Amino acid sequence: MSEGSKRRLKLWIRLLGVTRRAENDLREYLRVTHDTTLPRFDVMAALYRRREAMTMSDLSRMLLVSNGNATVVVDRLESDGLARRTPSDSDRRTVFVALTPEGLAAFESLAAGHESEVARIFARLDDGDVDVMTEILKRAEQG
Repeated sequence: MSEGSKRRLKLWIRLLGVTRRAENDLREYLRVTHDTTLPRFDVMAALYRRREAMTMSDLSRMLLVSNGNATVVVDRLESDGLARRTPSDSDRRTVFVALTPEGLAAFESLAAGHESEVARIFARLDDGDVDVMTEILKRAEQG
């Protein structure tokens, strides 16, 4: 293994460590502060971004999870009055899901706290660091 490939492997391990720590911190923050879960937050975020109803299949694809996993979260959101399902007029196998007005308001509150928590997690990085890291990660994504 070359020195360059060893360094890249160490980088990969460091990226995983930072990601896992940040994700664990966010999970704990959402659980303790908002009595919710990261998967629930992710589903609400996807529905919030879209604003219009989307199929459960589209939601699952967007989140890279199974239909079953998305369904469990949407079931809970619906029972809490934060989401609603609507059957398709043209295909009875298709169900659309969207946030209710209460769901939109609840997500806006969650999102503000989430943003503040992400800022806290990465507070040791100044704006220049964030810009440089963002540019580097964009290049890495292009693989």
